[in-house]
Amino acid sequence: MSKSADHVVASSDQMALNVGPAHIDIAYRRSGNTEAPPLLLIMGGAAQLIHWPDPFCGALVDAGLQIIRFDNRDAGLSTHIANAPPPDLPAVLAGDFSSASYTLNDMAADSVGLMDALGISTAHIVGASMGGQIAQIIATEYPDRVRSLVSMMSTTGSKSVGQVAPEILREVFGKPVGKSREEYIQHRVMAMRAVGSPDFPSDVAELTARAGLAYDRDHDDTALARQAIATVATGDRTVRLRRISAPTLVIHGLADRMCDVSGGRATAEAIPGAELVLIEGMGHGLPPGLRPRLASLIADFVWRVERRSNN
Repeated sequence: MSKSADHVVASSDQMALNVGPAHIDIAYRRSGNTEAPPLLLIMGGAAQLIHWPDPFCGALVDAGLQIIRFDNRDAGLSTHIANAPPPDLPAVLAGDFSSASYTLNDMAADSVGLMDALGISTAHIVGASMGGQIAQIIATEYPDRVRSLVSMMSTTGSKSVGQVAPEILREVFGKPVGKSREEYIQHRVMAMRAVGSPDFPSDVAELTARAGLAYDRDHDDTALARQAIATVATGDRTVRLRRISAPTLVIHGLADRMCDVSGGRATAEAIPGAELVLIEGMGHGLPPGLRPRLASLIADFVWRVERRSNN
């Protein structure tokens, strides 16, 4: 059976379910044959399921795989943690975690809860950026649920690797987003181009349309700060990464200014037997010119794992 549609795991006529002990509602989209090997795609901070480009997902489906992409908590149509302490990122960076509403461990539990709700016992876990860190935690804390791990443009949580370039802090995070829809779209397009891939140009019209759709699906001024605090509060996972037994592929761009390539190298070094693919001219994103290559890398890796497990 093949289907592709938005659903909300919530108390609705469609599916009266929610995930995890905190009763987090998760919006998801499932594509491909439901009997095919499942890939759970986990996006990064301030991103929604729509930030997994349809052509990229379509290439994975065409490769014979099943795709589940979803909105993390505090993103898109999933539950937002509105009744929470005001985010105080400077305090968190100084070691005071009192304003942390949750950690990436909670977000990992959301992901596994979604698998439970969909009746998926094991999956290939693919994460990008913050989603890569969540995927790593799933592989360490729920090893029996993970067929393989793909960590893309991500890091270990160590402060010594994977840091944001100073110019990106100034260009992207040092400028106000604005309050209107137009200002949000302009800032989002600027940000994605700033962290993008020098050798693989962005499609500005696509970025603009996606930013507008993201704004229309949800606009939460403090959600990104809560997710950022969750990332910092989770801490360094390097020691735990050494326990991962799932086959692992690490993909990182050599031109990534949002998460320095040292984060990808450290991830691959920490995980036993991990494969590391470094891509010249790739930044922090999934530009049109790279999607076929990335989809092929992931699909080939997943099918190698599937063949090994079936022998």
